[in-house]
Amino acid sequence: MRFKPITEQNMSDAQREVFHEICNGPRGHLGPPSSVTIRSPELARHTQKVGEYIRFGSPLRGRIMEFVILIAARYWSSQYVWYAHYPLAIKDGLSVEVAADLAHGRRPSGMKDDEAAAYDFCTELTNTKEVSDAVFNNAIKHFGELGVVDLMGGSAYYTLQSMALKVNQAEVPNDGKVPPLPKLS
Repeated sequence: MRFKPITEQNMSDAQREVFHEICNGPRGHLGPPSSVTIRSPELARHTQKVGEYIRFGSPLRGRIMEFVILIAARYWSSQYVWYAHYPLAIKDGLSVEVAADLAHGRRPSGMKDDEAAAYDFCTELTNTKEVSDAVFNNAIKHFGELGVVDLMGGSAYYTLQSMALKVNQAEVPNDGKVPPLPKLS
């Protein structure tokens, strides 16, 4: 890792305040992305609130949001985000086959209709930097306006998390429980 581990004892007062906010929230601990962003306490404070909403408050939390997170992880080839969220996505009902196709850079076959709407929306937005009317309207049909905004928010937040982890060169525990993301050509 590029950033040296940070402990509560060597944090500034502002960092310590954010550290306590994170540890007393639903996460319960300072994880690898936040251990990077806490170096900018105000950025960490605000982004962790976004992440808290995305993971625990959004109506899309669970299977769909975990799928959105995996889509961002695949786009960024973020092994750590994949490692952390793959088990959650499977537990929340995403099929192993859908996740495997995504991991290999393929449009997953066998997606449920709402999964396909989320996939199309997030991948089109990420890859082309815009969303066609057909994809937008299908996302609205499945998720409503609030859900479409949360799809954007989840994708953006996990892009930031992936960036932080990639810049830090965070190592992924090799416990053999989660298949790593293969390199794409």
